[in-house]
Amino acid sequence: MTIEELEQIAKNVQQENAKYDFEVNVCMDLACASQGAGALKDALEKAAEAAGKKVLVRRTGCMGPCSHGPLVRVDPEATLYHHVKAENAPSIVYGLGGSPVPELQCDLNDHFDKQVRVVLENAGLIDPEKVDDYIAHDGYKALLTVLTEMTPNGVVHRITESGLRGRGGGGYPTGLKWGTVAKAKGDVKYVVCNGDEGDPGAFMDRSVMEGDPHRVIEGMAIAAYAVGASKGFIYVRAEYPVAVSRLTTALREARRHGLLGNNICNTPFNFDVEIRLGAGAFVCGEETALIASIEGKRGTPKPRPPYPASSGLWGKPTLINNVETYANIAPIVRNGGKWFHDMGSERSKGTKVFALTGKIANTGLVEVPMGIKLREIIEDIGGGVPGGHKFKAVQTGGPSGGCIPEEMLDVGVSYDALVKMGSIMGSGGMIVMDDTSCMVNVARFFIEFCMTESCGKCIPCRAGTAQMFTLLTRICNGTGTIDDLALLEDLCVTVKETSLCGLGQTAPNPVLSTLKYFRNEYIEHILDKHCRAGVCQMAAVESKNEVMA
Repeated sequence: MTIEELEQIAKNVQQENAKYDFEVNVCMDLACASQGAGALKDALEKAAEAAGKKVLVRRTGCMGPCSHGPLVRVDPEATLYHHVKAENAPSIVYGLGGSPVPELQCDLNDHFDKQVRVVLENAGLIDPEKVDDYIAHDGYKALLTVLTEMTPNGVVHRITESGLRGRGGGGYPTGLKWGTVAKAKGDVKYVVCNGDEGDPGAFMDRSVMEGDPHRVIEGMAIAAYAVGASKGFIYVRAEYPVAVSRLTTALREARRHGLLGNNICNTPFNFDVEIRLGAGAFVCGEETALIASIEGKRGTPKPRPPYPASSGLWGKPTLINNVETYANIAPIVRNGGKWFHDMGSERSKGTKVFALTGKIANTGLVEVPMGIKLREIIEDIGGGVPGGHKFKAVQTGGPSGGCIPEEMLDVGVSYDALVKMGSIMGSGGMIVMDDTSCMVNVARFFIEFCMTESCGKCIPCRAGTAQMFTLLTRICNGTGTIDDLALLEDLCVTVKETSLCGLGQTAPNPVLSTLKYFRNEYIEHILDKHCRAGVCQMAAVESKNEVMA
């Protein structure tokens, strides 16, 4: 495969698409598929045939606003339809080239206008199971560029110049990690993609793997060239069957085009990728636990050092990044490190994909420049809290993140700012809560998750999270005391400072942040035996007592 051959494939796709007067893209992400997007796509194809119109009906990955699905995008008009059903197909086809169907039109100007799409630039535009579609959108051009025009050190320098930090949660500088693996001594090196997305409410990585799998593969291949690796693994949880299927298809297509395997693009570079399935253990998102799982061992973390960069898979130097990190690589290579560096805030460069869920009007995926205010994400892009309820908090960073109150919403989103507020960036989950949420119960929910998902290897996490859950349960039930509250705070510090891996070290964040910003609710539960949201069990006891009185 050469640049000329890539360009010819892109030209062929463009010529083929030019035969059609219209392109109708149907979102086939899980959210839309579960609401009948498959039947909708079939109905659109039949309606186009019956009308005698030249229409290309294409399945695509996630378009973003999942709560508005099934979604249909019509080009070249760039008309977006939402809540579309199979019976709407004739109306959409009939309106092509004329007036759109008003009752189906989706008006989400603020939702899209404030987004900057880098990772999601192909969202809703390509068929994830057709490599030619990806190539037609500059796919694999970056890989050929690095193989024919750049040295491995040059690639590492470009990624370093971009300021990209790991999007899996830790925020470690990507260029620095690549440089460490590149300098590590070893006859064999590995590149690993962490697709083990276990945070409640998070689906960013799944959507990228399902909607643009070749972008992840291309990023891994570029990374392998930069660090001197010849073998890669994509670690995906088995609960993502569509992602696994589309990645499998993408790998097969990449090999068929000579973009994976031996002597890629007629160069000495050899690289191939295998998929490894995880069984759904949250702790396997931690690097050393993930490595153990790939090796066929029990997925438990190890003390570091040594770090995977020097001793990872089977004791060999290993580069581990998550899905979103790899998805940023190709556009950085194509556009330059400075291009990416100029986006974002001072210490958090580029864009970040978030999964907006919870009590918010527009749930789904959004990609925004770092530094954007939380208020803009929630109120402008997310559409605010529905149903006349009042915003209460937003939880970022998954079960290891913190709950941020309304008075902090005008802070810009960055790795450092979120840590200062008692939360973390995490992989990008963002759960919005309104006045029907009890913050004590929210903390209890996340501690229960961490307790259940603890591998049990270290006592602080295994026993500490269990004791924290017991104390929070007492407080929620109205049997907690002020002494329990003091013990809970002490436990949080102990678990945070003494746990072996990131799961235990960050597990107390939901408790600490709710204690910091919503301590009054804890006090009400303990002293007044009252849950203002009416969520906790004691609320029912109170009502019963009032009736008896």
